[in-house]
Amino acid sequence: MRIILFFDLPMVTKEDVRRYNRFHKFLIKEGFIMIQYSVYAKLALNKSIISQVKKRLDKNKPPNGSIAILEITEKQFAGIQWILGQKSSYVLDTTDKVTIYNE
Repeated sequence: MRIILFFDLPMVTKEDVRRYNRFHKFLIKEGFIMIQYSVYAKLALNKSIISQVKKRLDKNKPPNGSIAILEITEKQFAGIQWILGQKSSYVLDTTDKVTIYNE
């Protein structure tokens, strides 16, 4: 399964930017990979992992903005069609349980 996370956070004040950066760093630490700006994905092996991720997201969410989560299967994720542009090289399209990624 995959967790797709969509978010829209305010970037008006310096404090907003700090909160955005803190949340972005949290997502990267949690293993989320950017698909597009403000759209991230994470591989989850089962529902209990998804539940744990949701709890950690709730604990680390910024006070303002919007965050949405969508759970999809690997088959649905593999069926993403790119209409314009091309798949980002940062998106790892694999079902491996462990992936080592070097920039």
